[in-house]
Amino acid sequence: MSAKLVQGYEVVIGFETHAQLSTQSKIFSRAPTAFGAEPNTQACAVDLALPGTLPVMNLGAVERAIELGLALGSHIAERSIFARKNYFYPDLPKGYQISQFEIPVVQGGEVSFMLGDEKKTVRLVRAHLEEDAGKSLHEDFIGQSGIDLNRAGTPLLEIVTEPDMRSSDEAVAYAKKLHEIVTWIGICDGNMQEGSFRCDANVSVRKPGAALGTRREIKNLNSFKFMQQAIDYEVRWQIEEIEEGRDIQQATVLFNPDTGETRAMRTKEDAADYRYFPDPDLPPLVIGRDWVERVRSEMVELPWVMAARFVRDHGLPEYDAATLTQSMAMAAYFEATAKACGQPKLASNWIMGEVSRRLNSGELAFEQLPVSSTQLSALIGRIADSTISNNAAKQVFDALWSEGGEVDAIIEAKGLKQMNDSGALETIIDDVLAANTKNVEEYKAGNAKAFNALVGQAMKASKGKANPAQVNEMLKKKLG
Repeated sequence: MSAKLVQGYEVVIGFETHAQLSTQSKIFSRAPTAFGAEPNTQACAVDLALPGTLPVMNLGAVERAIELGLALGSHIAERSIFARKNYFYPDLPKGYQISQFEIPVVQGGEVSFMLGDEKKTVRLVRAHLEEDAGKSLHEDFIGQSGIDLNRAGTPLLEIVTEPDMRSSDEAVAYAKKLHEIVTWIGICDGNMQEGSFRCDANVSVRKPGAALGTRREIKNLNSFKFMQQAIDYEVRWQIEEIEEGRDIQQATVLFNPDTGETRAMRTKEDAADYRYFPDPDLPPLVIGRDWVERVRSEMVELPWVMAARFVRDHGLPEYDAATLTQSMAMAAYFEATAKACGQPKLASNWIMGEVSRRLNSGELAFEQLPVSSTQLSALIGRIADSTISNNAAKQVFDALWSEGGEVDAIIEAKGLKQMNDSGALETIIDDVLAANTKNVEEYKAGNAKAFNALVGQAMKASKGKANPAQVNEMLKKKLG
């Protein structure tokens, strides 16, 4: 869905993203955060809200919040407050969630990304620390529900945007960029299937120039594909409701991927419904400037900074540099390959082309790539020194992918070396010209396609081993 009007309506989207922080223990206790444990085996007395327990702030969670703020150009509050967000649900042991409300730790900032050829920027309202709730289990029980409190107390950073997005395409591009950033700097593993990166989309529609419409919040979108489908469906549904004279009611909705529809789960609460007040068990969080600067000094190079370096130091086009820095693994692989082979543009072409194509077709992550940077750099070296052609290189790459091995050994075993003997090649070209006089006459008469036919005949006669550039050059010389 593009940014243009939909049936005369403007789409307005804001996001709330819960990023699970990559700490080993929970935000207010020492209980572990590892995924997949047996229910209720990772919930300690603090997580269970047993009488007499008190929360203690996890230093690592704070530092990860600082890192995100620095990455996004946000203000890091020197003093922020924890609050109790009161609501009653079976998987919330205390009857309230410890969160931040009036004074969050990260304030403002922005996320910029490309949508096609256009640069987009989404403003952030805040990013605040909070604890996760437990989980209600319905599938394994008949007529009742179970409660798993392993997630209770898991550290989250909730990242809230202004309603700046105007299409599902823009919303998905924003979510992907934010996902890239939090995984790049290592504050979140980004695993959407395990709930480490959960997005809520606030969607409304309005006539151009009108006040903001009533929003409905689509909860817990755990894939980019479902995110787009859910937003598109919700937009169509809201427009149909308005066109038929019905008011939109503020609500929390869920997306059903099986039906492709959203359905209301409950009416949407406002801040007043949660009766926020400062948590008396937690003092204000005070972050000194020296702490911020220490975190800054220890941060990894940010993707856009690295991309600019790739353009400056390796002479790459900006598009290549931006693509290669979509993930830390891809960027590191490129740097290792380019350093080893001394051919950064060729390395970029192969990684963005054949390597990415094979990964995508196999639905593999970059970390699962079976061809090492050493192997790829050796392959690129053999292309650069004209030992093999580009077509032969793809055969070598296929062998590396499926069987591994040494590049030179594969070239030798498959007989893929290019014919660089000018004498032997000249003999082949003379024979081709003699056998294809019609094509020669047509070329001399101005038919460019006839020349391509001659090149093809020469390559066929050499069994694909001739250097195509050398064939072109020799043919042109002989044809005058």
